[in-house]
Amino acid sequence: MLNSLESQTFKDFEVIIVDQNMDERVTDILAQKPRPFPIRHLRAMVGPVGNGQRHVGASWARNIGARAATGDLLGFPDDDCTYPPTLLDKVVRTFEHTGADIVNGRAADEAGRSINGRFAEGARWIDRKDVFSTVIEWVSFCKRSAFVTVNGFDEYVGAGAPSPWQSCEGPEIVLRMMAKGYRAYYDDNIYAHHPEMILDVMDAPMQLKVRGYGRGMGYVLRRHHLGLLYSTYYMMRSFGGCVASAIKGQSGRSMYYLNTLRGRVQGYLDGRCDSHFGDMD
Repeated sequence: MLNSLESQTFKDFEVIIVDQNMDERVTDILAQKPRPFPIRHLRAMVGPVGNGQRHVGASWARNIGARAATGDLLGFPDDDCTYPPTLLDKVVRTFEHTGADIVNGRAADEAGRSINGRFAEGARWIDRKDVFSTVIEWVSFCKRSAFVTVNGFDEYVGAGAPSPWQSCEGPEIVLRMMAKGYRAYYDDNIYAHHPEMILDVMDAPMQLKVRGYGRGMGYVLRRHHLGLLYSTYYMMRSFGGCVASAIKGQSGRSMYYLNTLRGRVQGYLDGRCDSHFGDMD
């Protein structure tokens, strides 16, 4: 990630690294060479928050980083993604040309093929029911004012959160921003790279991970009242993928879709109340 930032054509940015590791791996990387942009390295030590829950996870760390940042625009790249050289330039120009409060792109491989999800084609303003095809956390940028208004990410939603809802923190915060009147824009010409999820091997830990991802989406669907018909579409899409993969003899993919379906259904049931607590099955 740091190497890809060195190649950016847009140069006016800072980097905040929020480090949840218990060792010195990040310190060692930062010591390897100086970088042509300012870096702040913050330690985010895990701590209790009550009811047996603990501060931990990507959303918690992103909120820490946002509070430390000084820029007017915020972005939240993963540590294992990379930005094409013109990405930040495109993002800044899109904010300027559209007047948007949120600018979203997609996940792609080096050839520009969408990966790790289904993304919309073209460029457009988005509404509530576009968020799952136009928002992925590490290619989503927003004005600081919008982020502050909604008090940042929900720290109980997203990867590593102290809850069963292990994904969709990006759509969740964008939904809250739009509910406050902020405008979101999507352009499929804005994309970054990330390791592609391998669906053909589904051991027990991977099944649990996939179920947590599905549960996050189901929770956001219900929590934000996106409608039974709309939510059922996403359930049936997983069901169809499970059946089609089984027919083709793709057992790993079939298990992926089955666990995604299980997670989405359970998350949807979770979202009936505003409780931030639940058990991972």
